[in-house]
Amino acid sequence: MVYGAAPEAQPRRIEITAKRFSFDPGELTLKRGEPVVLVLKSVDVAHGLRFRELGVDVKVGKGAESEVEFTPGKTGDFVGHCSVFCGGGHGSMKLTLHVVE
Repeated sequence: MVYGAAPEAQPRRIEITAKRFSFDPGELTLKRGEPVVLVLKSVDVAHGLRFRELGVDVKVGKGAESEVEFTPGKTGDFVGHCSVFCGGGHGSMKLTLHVVE
């Protein structure tokens, strides 16, 4: 055991449910530099979640869950979109990330 060393903090886990044609929650606020794990769950068909500006892309199969770990490196508002075609409302399926100091 190493004395004086702080235990590594576990990344915060955030569950996101994807269903035609929305994400729940639809908005998240994260801190810049804080590691997080996004856990994407699908309740109906295959979905995905991509934030191009943050280099995040995760896909999930029907009735399954997938996760992606990342650390936001910049502040601002970022809109993620479903990256797997899931039907007629696919284009309006989005989630907004607010990254703050």
